[in-house]
Amino acid sequence: MTANSANVTALFLECSRNQMFEQSWPRLRGCVESLTHEQVWWRPNAASNSIGNLLLHLNGNVRQWLLTSFSGTEDSRNRPAEFKAQDGAPAVVLLEQLGATLKEASQVLARLTEADLLASYEIQGTQVTGLNAVYHVVEHFGMHYGQILYIAKNLCGKDLGFYKELDKTGRYS
Repeated sequence: MTANSANVTALFLECSRNQMFEQSWPRLRGCVESLTHEQVWWRPNAASNSIGNLLLHLNGNVRQWLLTSFSGTEDSRNRPAEFKAQDGAPAVVLLEQLGATLKEASQVLARLTEADLLASYEIQGTQVTGLNAVYHVVEHFGMHYGQILYIAKNLCGKDLGFYKELDKTGRYS
């Protein structure tokens, strides 16, 4: 391992942790905390997911792709159940579960090395590198985070205020 590869590894992991745990997670949590139980479990149609389903799904995905894979523990995820749930647990419970999973995931990302990122892992029946696994989780979390915000904005009919600190030109003041 060279100094440059160690720097790239550390930077990649730092950026991944920042994106999920410092940017997306606090906003997602605050957004969901403002919703009613009915709003969390609302579906626009039978082919769509509720915010509750997406929270269950994010928890399962992060556990499977980061915690199980990098710790070598048994994968007991039931992915179809994440989408079948209807009128399930209260938002506070779903957020506590996801928050605990994300805390563990942050600890995993803090200890990964270049060798971990280059190693091969079997996830969902396919071989991926550790780099693929981390990248997948960050991208996947961001995609569903956006869906959750979109649903919440539609239900509440208001701006969530995430960028109110930007000036009129769209830059930080």
